[in-house]
Amino acid sequence: MADTQKYTSDQIIVLEGLEPVRKRPAMYIGSTDTRGLHHCLTEIIDNSIDEALAGFAKNVWIIVHQDNSVTVADDGRGIPIDIMPKYKKPAVEVIMTTLHSGGKFEGAAYKVSGGLHGVGAACVNALSSTFRVEIRREGQIQSIEFSRGKVTSPLKVIDKSHIDKINELIPKTVSGTTTTFYPDPQIFKETLDFDNKTITKSLKERAYLTSKIYFHYYDERHDSEHHYYFEGGILSLLREVNKNKVVLHEPIYLHGESDGIDVEVAIQYNDSFQENTPSFANIINTHEGGTHLTGFKTALTKSIKDYAERKELIKNKNDTISGDDVREGLTAVISIKMSSKDLQFEGQTKGKLGNSEVQPIVAKIVREQLDTYFEEHPDTAKIIVGKALLTIQIRKAAKAAKDAIMRKGAFDSVGLPGKLADCQSKNPADCEIYIVEGDSAGGSAKQGRDRKFQAILPLWGKALNTEGARLDKVVNSDKLKDFIIALGTGIGDTFNLEKLRYHRVILMSDADVDGSHIATLLLTFIFRHLPGLIENGHIYIAMPPLYRIKQGKNVHYVYTDEEKEAYLQSIDTSKNYDIQRYKGLGEMNPQQLWETTMNPETRQLKQVNIEDAVKADEVFRILMGEEVPPRKKFIVTHAHLANIDV
Repeated sequence: MADTQKYTSDQIIVLEGLEPVRKRPAMYIGSTDTRGLHHCLTEIIDNSIDEALAGFAKNVWIIVHQDNSVTVADDGRGIPIDIMPKYKKPAVEVIMTTLHSGGKFEGAAYKVSGGLHGVGAACVNALSSTFRVEIRREGQIQSIEFSRGKVTSPLKVIDKSHIDKINELIPKTVSGTTTTFYPDPQIFKETLDFDNKTITKSLKERAYLTSKIYFHYYDERHDSEHHYYFEGGILSLLREVNKNKVVLHEPIYLHGESDGIDVEVAIQYNDSFQENTPSFANIINTHEGGTHLTGFKTALTKSIKDYAERKELIKNKNDTISGDDVREGLTAVISIKMSSKDLQFEGQTKGKLGNSEVQPIVAKIVREQLDTYFEEHPDTAKIIVGKALLTIQIRKAAKAAKDAIMRKGAFDSVGLPGKLADCQSKNPADCEIYIVEGDSAGGSAKQGRDRKFQAILPLWGKALNTEGARLDKVVNSDKLKDFIIALGTGIGDTFNLEKLRYHRVILMSDADVDGSHIATLLLTFIFRHLPGLIENGHIYIAMPPLYRIKQGKNVHYVYTDEEKEAYLQSIDTSKNYDIQRYKGLGEMNPQQLWETTMNPETRQLKQVNIEDAVKADEVFRILMGEEVPPRKKFIVTHAHLANIDV
């Protein structure tokens, strides 16, 4: 503890300059859109969390101000302010103006840190039009200000914090660091607005992973505040992820340490067929996985397979439990902590852990402890093995059903569904397919389309609700079978994105409750069984107009009630005009459907993407699952957002 207690300018190491950040910001923060904007905030927050992980802070405060500037404060030791002899500058100035400078490279000031490379604060400074750091040490507050990485006000003692809220929350005698920054509009041209939901999700996640640390979030724009504190660590996060699911057993918690690498794993199966395995390294969400996740999956498969064979639970000798079998219905949280100086990520945004030595350590700890757990808890072990064996049987049935689809000639035009009106082009990049609700709208779409590149597939009635449905039942649904055949990708383990026949798959349904329900059913199916289509940007939702406004020979289409009111105010209403409210696609003739919803020059399409797969999984399960109480609560909570046409 003596080494880490000492935190002075002697521990600050400088590796290179700062200028490249403004020239190529995406190299350092991933992008300059909303993701990069929030990544800047995450970097500053993680610096405060590092103080907490080191045992010197108990609280982290985050304040979003009215002008979208942000303040992050902690009650840690405060950044060093003494002069660094080599640079003849205060340590805080060197840290904030030089890449690869900080107290995390030699492992003395911080044994565990999420702020790897030391580029975080310096990068944010370089990409901020204003950046102020206030250091509270030894009963004083000292302040230094920057603009786009350059010092504008040197380090000096001030009477009180520049931020009124901090004056209210933190007595000036308490040590710590307060950082306020305003993102540079020259860099973040797309948006400067911090998203409340993105911040609360990130803070809540970090609160789970750094138990017994208080997070206080204030949003002055909406006059709201949130406070997070969890003692349960990753077990609390596991329960949060599984909260709307039917779980099959109590959580399994594994914890071990080897060669300075601390490993925590929480495991719990549910009755779904989806895998959810969030992973973390030094509290950073490694959303692309990495060596720790690979080590866990390898050990999990071996433990379950060996237990099943040892206890003779596999009745059919031809059945072999695979990795895919043991991961269906699995929710697991994997978290490792290690020396920050040894931590290696693939890419500056730390999306994937790259340390090769981590994989065998995680695998060994998980394998040994899980083997012991299974012997001590045979009932839970049999439930997990039974889940894997059920998956094998379902896989066999699904394969038989998929083979039936293949035998129909899914990938050649002769075997395409009879209702499909295909397009002339054979180049998938040029082609798009409209999935249309009903034969009436399908007829209009077929007549109004551009046959060169637009295909039409009418689906009649509501499709199967595939939330929680087994794959063999899914592919036996006539409507979904036609959909799968038309796309050409196959499904499940036969899915091949390269065989997609249309690069734009457009869901077109009526602009009413039934139409929204049908679109949701199809989206549920795609999300659960063809997620690669969403992940690669191939799924779109058509936006048919709500109103047709005609005044004389002029015809104008509007897509929302707000647009209608704005348009009516812009025209001369002393002349007669006629408003037609479209209740369904079938009310439009082919020419109108082309002009409003199918012409690439005039139509409006919404591309479907998955920014947060865990949240999407939760929402689909609430809306489309069998559990009524969560759905009722969701509807009551969000009813005020609904646009209901009475």
